[in-house]
Amino acid sequence: MNMRMVLALLFVFSVSACKAPPKPAPTDDTIVTSEVNGVTLTHRYAVLPPKEFEPVKQDYRALYPASLMSTPDFGGKVIRQLTAGKTYVVLGQVEHFWLALADEGQEELIGYVPMRAVVKSELYDETLRKDKKRRVIPKKQTCVSVDGSSKACKNANSGTWIID
Repeated sequence: MNMRMVLALLFVFSVSACKAPPKPAPTDDTIVTSEVNGVTLTHRYAVLPPKEFEPVKQDYRALYPASLMSTPDFGGKVIRQLTAGKTYVVLGQVEHFWLALADEGQEELIGYVPMRAVVKSELYDETLRKDKKRRVIPKKQTCVSVDGSSKACKNANSGTWIID
């Protein structure tokens, strides 16, 4: 009986001396939550929470392959590139007039882009049409006749004359 008591006490003392394993350090892909202006945001550890947040929660489409940043400025890390024309959810507007984005159908903050990188989904086609019209403005060429059989035209960009 005494031997059983000694073994039991030995077991209890040996187990009580064990420490719990340390908590692992968070990696860039660890999911964390932050509260900003009363709104709880879920995001990866690599994406820093904003200081200001005004909820929007609307579908927007990317106008060009903009860089998705880890902070709402150009000083952060590039998380990935947006796909032009793809739909994203704008969770809210943050400081410096940047937008907090989530993938379509998701609510997890994936990063930040400047306002000019995306447009409301319902305005996307109209925005592209307006942009196309603006780009296709023909430049006036200055041409003169040379020897009656050929002509020379001035390049508006460089100012050089090209003989045809």
